[in-house]
Amino acid sequence: MQIPHPMADLHGTLSPMIDRLRHLRTIERLLRSFPAVALLGARQVGKTTLATQVADRRRGPARTFDLESDRDLRLLSDPEPILSALRGLVIVDEVQRLPSLFPPLRPLLDRRPLPARFLLLGSASPEVATRGSESLAGRLAFHELDGLALDEVGGSAWRRLWLRGGFPRSFTARSDAASLEWREAFLRTYLERDLLDVGLRMPPAELRRFWQMLAHWHGQRWNAAEFARAFGTAEATVRRWLETLEGFFAIRILRPWAASIAKRQVKAPKVYIRDCGMLHSLLGVGTLEDLRERPQVGASFEGFVIEQAIQLLGARGAECHHWATPQGAELDLLVARGDRRIGVEVKCTQAPSVTRSMEIAMADLRLEKLWVVHQGEDRFEMRPGIEALPVSALEAIAAPAAKRRAT
Repeated sequence: MQIPHPMADLHGTLSPMIDRLRHLRTIERLLRSFPAVALLGARQVGKTTLATQVADRRRGPARTFDLESDRDLRLLSDPEPILSALRGLVIVDEVQRLPSLFPPLRPLLDRRPLPARFLLLGSASPEVATRGSESLAGRLAFHELDGLALDEVGGSAWRRLWLRGGFPRSFTARSDAASLEWREAFLRTYLERDLLDVGLRMPPAELRRFWQMLAHWHGQRWNAAEFARAFGTAEATVRRWLETLEGFFAIRILRPWAASIAKRQVKAPKVYIRDCGMLHSLLGVGTLEDLRERPQVGASFEGFVIEQAIQLLGARGAECHHWATPQGAELDLLVARGDRRIGVEVKCTQAPSVTRSMEIAMADLRLEKLWVVHQGEDRFEMRPGIEALPVSALEAIAAPAAKRRAT
């Protein structure tokens, strides 16, 4: 794959300016409908770059505040005099560092005519979502920015995206080694500073050990007792650690589908490192050849496809589940929207076939469609309602939903 924008910086990475039109258009649409939009996502995922692009495409003035700057943090400690005088677009970066900002925003968003709209960028969802929804109900829309997706980098780049993950600077690094080096530096900052800022009080070395244990647990059902024993602490403590990482967009907790069907169902959630590049760093994997020799290769591919499918379907966290029965039937991803249910089953093979588990999932869950995503090249119907889809063509799972929205 040709690397876009070949302008390297001192860290050996290429310019991470990859068009993210799907997100850009969504934010522009939300800003037309709401006086404020919260753009949430992990650090270094591209929120600031995207906000700059939004500002560049709008008419009128724009003003940006970065709350990691002591100067801007002091300026907005009493926000009303400064913000009330601004016009156009106001961008506030790392807004979770100043949760007291939300209540004073309310009267500013109720002005008519509205002189300014606000784009709030946050790296930690609880601080932003909880305070924002309480103070700005009906005035604030939320949009989550994930790592790069296949519709942004191209289906032919899926192996590179799988290995390096979706952080722009990791994906666009000049080599696999440079990508791994960037991720290692990012993890150190994440463990030694960022998570401490939100109150996760544990030594960085112990926190890294927790992450590495999660990496080896990737794609398995969560067992709080096992983690508590490993760290010599209470189950409630390890659950709090897990929920903190979830709130920082570091992991995905895929909760079980709770449906009123006759069969007993597995109630434990499954846990994934959200970015597969970070997973591979924690596992010490630097190349595709190394990855394919690891026992975690199937779980890694499963997590990669699940994250990509969730992005492409535009699914919210509450719509996404896994499903399993004690008898062994299971489904990797179930996206439930009202009465509509779409299934995704991931196979780390080039020639998938229909299994008894798929048949049970189709019948018991009444799936509208079951996509079986694989590493081969062919797309074909396996039986009515079940279709094999190569990961390079994963964008196709979003086409039926887009067609329904258009009609």
